[in-house]
Amino acid sequence: MALQDKIQSALKNAFEPSELEVINESRLHADHNPEAAATGQTHFRIRIASDKFSGINRVAAHRAINEALAFAFDEGLHALAIEVKK
Repeated sequence: MALQDKIQSALKNAFEPSELEVINESRLHADHNPEAAATGQTHFRIRIASDKFSGINRVAAHRAINEALAFAFDEGLHALAIEVKK
């Protein structure tokens, strides 16, 4: 399973999002990160909306997302941009 698919699955399981986009931006970073060019699975942007973020601030939401995706950093994720919609 591709890392992008694993990320999407983990976010669905953890947050039951009403909106979710997992966008692979690795190609945009190949000039400064050779691994991005090699694997194509190093830089992602996440746009997510979930009721589970109600009542928590943006920093707490980002921390929760990073915790849910901790495995992905061990699998080659280098950078993660997070956009939480409420």
